[in-house]
Amino acid sequence: MTYREQEILTSDGRVLEVATVGDPHNSTVFLHHGSPGSSRTLEFFSKWAHERSLYFVTMSRAGYGLSSRHEGRSVGDVVPDVHAVLEFLGRGTYLSVGWSGGGPHALACAALDSARCAGAWSLAGVAPSTDFDWTEGMGPDELAGYEISRTGGEEYERYVAGLAEGVTQVTKQNIVEILRSMLSERDVAVFDAEFQEMLARDLVHAFDRGYYGYLDDDQAFLKPWGFEPTLISVPVEVWFGDQDRMVPSRHGAWLREHIPHAHGVHHPEDGHFSIVMSHQDQLFNSFDRILGRK
Repeated sequence: MTYREQEILTSDGRVLEVATVGDPHNSTVFLHHGSPGSSRTLEFFSKWAHERSLYFVTMSRAGYGLSSRHEGRSVGDVVPDVHAVLEFLGRGTYLSVGWSGGGPHALACAALDSARCAGAWSLAGVAPSTDFDWTEGMGPDELAGYEISRTGGEEYERYVAGLAEGVTQVTKQNIVEILRSMLSERDVAVFDAEFQEMLARDLVHAFDRGYYGYLDDDQAFLKPWGFEPTLISVPVEVWFGDQDRMVPSRHGAWLREHIPHAHGVHHPEDGHFSIVMSHQDQLFNSFDRILGRK
């Protein structure tokens, strides 16, 4: 069950930081971290590798952690990187799971890699910037950031650089205070010491070599994704809560309505973090259903 980190090279010469945990004989779950985030998000799922007999794989998305930048990338550009990781590890069929900003990337695998992706989960995940008010319901800090990102340019780069500098000061002691304007009461309630420490390490490592992963994620969300969610054919679960101040519930509602046959898991009382942390058994039972284990 050893947690392992390593670096691999893509065919175009970029570095990808990869993390794995679990028994390689078990079914593969590819985890897409949030925005910002890194491969160290996987630490949160480590105990489930043993308890649910799963093999978890993740990577720091391009520009995060130790992974090289892929300037101008779209959401769909994550799929060749996922292929590179899975082929390096000798993996075949997999489940694609994305939390927050990882949600669109999980859906990209469902849309563009249906031959190997058996199902996808968008957990408090972002929807395309399309025919609804994309920012309505965001907390003030999150809202301010996305309003600047729409205009781009030097002001936006200064904003992202400042955010990155601030995140490098995050610790397990101050993380709730720093994120407080974006957390619901349910979120605060599930922030135990272990999760605070893991999340702080993850966020700091996300900016280990600069802020471009976060900048490129923001821009990718706001432009065409490189695929149409409406054409996804594999099973999809869309999880969302009404108290989410980072990715408002309207995103989840849009995805549930527009992805054919998507199963919506709506917990009105939950926020961005509690939607997963308060319903872990339900989440892993849904993996088992797609894998045919229950």
